[in-house]
Amino acid sequence: MEINVTFILILATVATSMYGWNNPTVQSQWMFNPFAIYHKRQFFRFLSSGFIHSNYTHLIFNMIALYFFGGVIERIYDQLFGAWGILFYITTYMVGIVAANLKTYYKYRNESFYNSLGASGGVAAILFASILYRPTSSICLYFAICIPAFILGVGYLVYSYYSGKRSGDNVNHDAHLYGSLFGIAFTIFLRPVVILEFIERVKDFDLYNFHFLSILP
Repeated sequence: MEINVTFILILATVATSMYGWNNPTVQSQWMFNPFAIYHKRQFFRFLSSGFIHSNYTHLIFNMIALYFFGGVIERIYDQLFGAWGILFYITTYMVGIVAANLKTYYKYRNESFYNSLGASGGVAAILFASILYRPTSSICLYFAICIPAFILGVGYLVYSYYSGKRSGDNVNHDAHLYGSLFGIAFTIFLRPVVILEFIERVKDFDLYNFHFLSILP
């Protein structure tokens, strides 16, 4: 039977997030706290923080994104890399969670008050792997307004960069940005030709005939 890694990751994340909601002490111990990592050597928090979420909205948003884009990358990697595809897919996601937190770690390692949680870094890494392979596909926001993947990707990077500089909305935008950048870098590392394929597809893209509303035929 074929293993569905995306489903397993979603199931595991839902289970651990709900467990954390019912066990505040555990959630506190799993959160990404740079001070505890630096001073108490609790390095597991780099990864454990990606398996807990602040609330249902946070969890659902991340898992819906992982379901759609993770499924795409899982299939592509299976076709391109065979049995190695599962390992590369899991690495993209797991290391994406860790890499997304690196800047935050160095920024707040001496500030005990700072905490963050969520799988956004890993999801962002998977999202941008998908964008590299399918840059002209439609990404529909709220299942209605559709944007070409590569345009949304550029907008997402710009928004994350400038929002990270403001840091006023209680969201770790740096994690989104660095998770995305890791996804881009690791995808190119695995298969360098993907960047040439990306450029060719974008060059041939017909924006005039793109359907920006999903209700159009």
